[in-house]
Amino acid sequence: MRALIAGWFSFENSDFTAGDLLACDLVSEWLEAAGFSCDVSVVAPLSGGVDLSEVDPKQYSHAVFVCGPFMKNALEARFLGEFADCAVIGVNLSLPVPLSDWNPFDLLVERDSSRGAHPDITFLSNQAKVPVVGVCLVEPYGGAIVEVANAAIDQLLSSREMAVVRIDTRLDINSTGLRTKSEIESLLGRMDAVVTTRLHGTVLALKNGVPALVIDPEPGGARIRRQAETIGWPAVFTVDALETRGLQRALDYCLTQEARAKARECSERAIAILASVREGFINDVKGIRAPGTGRRNRKEFAIEHGWTPRDSA
Repeated sequence: MRALIAGWFSFENSDFTAGDLLACDLVSEWLEAAGFSCDVSVVAPLSGGVDLSEVDPKQYSHAVFVCGPFMKNALEARFLGEFADCAVIGVNLSLPVPLSDWNPFDLLVERDSSRGAHPDITFLSNQAKVPVVGVCLVEPYGGAIVEVANAAIDQLLSSREMAVVRIDTRLDINSTGLRTKSEIESLLGRMDAVVTTRLHGTVLALKNGVPALVIDPEPGGARIRRQAETIGWPAVFTVDALETRGLQRALDYCLTQEARAKARECSERAIAILASVREGFINDVKGIRAPGTGRRNRKEFAIEHGWTPRDSA
């Protein structure tokens, strides 16, 4: 017995989803448990299957259509026509046409139809989870080599399977649709790891116990490298000293429990230091009653750089 498994992943421009593929994996497993050998029909960008337009239907005893809506349209007609001489099975389908009017299947295990409904079979899927990695990038600025850092990050992200979440910390404009400081920090705090060229991408990740792979985009490092050193965070690089294997090892490290513990340790260290900073500020600010000796220098600097005193008009 040999089965051909098809679905919306078998047709170009058919909007197939991850759920369709999870359902396909389950049905393939069920068929193999029933003693079938199986081929799966797929289109790009998927690979490893057969082309529905090239297979010989006579090679198959059964044809199975998996997952999604199934209606009286052209693609459904193509599948039913090609495999009319096979035993045709539908699994995890939604059929809006009443079965009393149209049921083209020899066996139907519907998700929902006029006959009834079942839970979507992907509840049974046991797909391995991949890391969820936030990416928080700084915009180009003077003294930084942002394009080199970004290229290294793109190469790193494409080297393995992970769910990449773009996170913008800017609030004047935000390229990722975030609206408030709470939204930004909440998203950073829910990542498995963060890859960033931003200082506050670094700080807000570590503050929430999320390991950060940090690249300072200024040659030799500047404020980001200094911040990481100050709190004792090790996974930091400068843009002029990037190396592929080093970045890979750092990402591996950031996805460990050891790194999460280190991130919490760095956060606790920073909070302890800042407790005394807060106390010192409160005490010191009480003693400032009037502009200090730098007042004249401040005004001269401002005027040199285009500031016009309000009372000069």
